[in-house]
Amino acid sequence: MSAFLSDEWFSSLSETLKTAGPPPFDEGAVDVRIVFELTAGPSSSPHAITFTVNRDGATVQPGDHLAAYAVIRISYDDAAELASGKLTSAKAVRDGRLKIRGDVHGLVPLLSWLLAARA
Repeated sequence: MSAFLSDEWFSSLSETLKTAGPPPFDEGAVDVRIVFELTAGPSSSPHAITFTVNRDGATVQPGDHLAAYAVIRISYDDAAELASGKLTSAKAVRDGRLKIRGDVHGLVPLLSWLLAARA
């Protein structure tokens, strides 16, 4: 397994997202950008990750995007555990380990799809 947020990690995740099938979008839905702001991470790592999801699939890139639909603030360590499957999104929410800003309506199915795509 490649190191979290390495070039290989982004490449592997991008390939996985390409083959994950269509995300759960309603007819006429627009592109959704979800930014994960990472706190307490190494200075050599990106401070954020942006997922862009539309009816055709999803892409991921390092950095943030000003037109984010929602911003999820999470520690670097918790994000790494979430990405590896050691932490579930439900537990992270229950434990207050992530904070969500923005339009959360419809975000849960997209997060579930993103996490399932990684599996």
